[in-house]
Amino acid sequence: MKVIGLAGWNGAGKTTLLARIIPHFLKEGLSVSVIKHAHHSFDVDVPGKDSWVHRQSGAVEVLVSSGKRWALMHELRGAPEPRLPELLRKMSRVDLVVVEGFKSEPHRKIEVHRKANGKAPLFPDDPAIAGIATDATVETTLPVAHLDDIPAVAAMMEKFAISVEDVLARSVSEA
Repeated sequence: MKVIGLAGWNGAGKTTLLARIIPHFLKEGLSVSVIKHAHHSFDVDVPGKDSWVHRQSGAVEVLVSSGKRWALMHELRGAPEPRLPELLRKMSRVDLVVVEGFKSEPHRKIEVHRKANGKAPLFPDDPAIAGIATDATVETTLPVAHLDDIPAVAAMMEKFAISVEDVLARSVSEA
């Protein structure tokens, strides 16, 4: 199992890019999972449904299962937010895990940069950024692909993905 991140400012198009890249990887025969970091409170449950009521009542975890999917919701209830390595350990084995967000974690990342955002690129200050997907002209020695060149961005992601074991080892060496 390999891991690669997509990092960038809010509004850079990380989710849109990933929604275009996942089908590309599937056509190549790769299985893909995603870990997405949210900076705000979010809900994957519908208020009023049984699982929502159980969670609101104080359950630490609620697992919902059907013939089509299952989802596990875990409430932190004041505990610290888990770091990426802990979340990776919870993932089922796939060929590639794409991490959206988690900018400060030590995994390799492809920066998603959109000129219209008006924000400075992240790569000059983040040594974990291995390549850039952008619609701007960028001066760098890092590989660069246009945001709309899905095969090139996907190839960059595959090239720079590292094994989950390496990500876990990096997190231990940082601790």
